[in-house]
Amino acid sequence: MIPLGAPMRLGLWLLLACLFTVLAGCASRLRAPSAEAAELPRWSGRLAVRVDSEPRQSVSAGFELRGSPERGELALFTPVGSTAAVLSWAPGLAVLRESGGEPRGFPSLEALITHALGTQVPVETLFDWLRGRPGQAEGWQADLSRHAEGRLVARRDSPAPPAELRIVLETP
Repeated sequence: MIPLGAPMRLGLWLLLACLFTVLAGCASRLRAPSAEAAELPRWSGRLAVRVDSEPRQSVSAGFELRGSPERGELALFTPVGSTAAVLSWAPGLAVLRESGGEPRGFPSLEALITHALGTQVPVETLFDWLRGRPGQAEGWQADLSRHAEGRLVARRDSPAPPAELRIVLETP
């Protein structure tokens, strides 16, 4: 992983957080799973994001995701398995909880991502891609040819800067 300054790391974690809904699956959870979240669709695995800005930004993390674009939870894990951040969202609210930090609230998941990166991520379309459906998002192209193997790649060409998301699912 490329060493990044704190604001860049936060922005990349927020980008990753918007991509998944998750509950932490280890002893260092930032919050306990809710009964409602336990019944939502679930994905877990590894992801990597690269943003071709100047300087280039990249981050990789383990993740667990539960939910939908409307309501969900996402946990991001460090290489040693500790929880780095948890994002939860519901209509009208998105909350980021970083390990050791105070929760930060935003009026929506889109507002959270726009605040962090100055650009939006196609959250609804991402959930289609995770299900193996070829959803469309302006500026993004997804390669789902290896979805049956639990792999997907999505690239954004516009708006600038270009970005790439790679996901390897543990349970395709």
